[in-house]
Amino acid sequence: MTDEKDELIEAQKQVIGILFEIIKRLQANNDLDDEYFQIIASKNKMSQNKRLEEILKERTENAKIVTRLLKQLET
Repeated sequence: MTDEKDELIEAQKQVIGILFEIIKRLQANNDLDDEYFQIIASKNKMSQNKRLEEILKERTENAKIVTRLLKQLET
């Protein structure tokens, strides 16, 4: 009985950790979206092209990680 409780507690900790990481990544993408739209709205877009590329790359990476984490929750 105690082993089952310990396993359940450990599983719950893992799920909480995964959910925390998902929330963190999604919030990071929201912040990147804000920065992206500020750059797009600015008049100085040409000098910001490199940052726009970095933002898109980081958002894509975050999305991949979130997808992988969600798949972990399915099992």
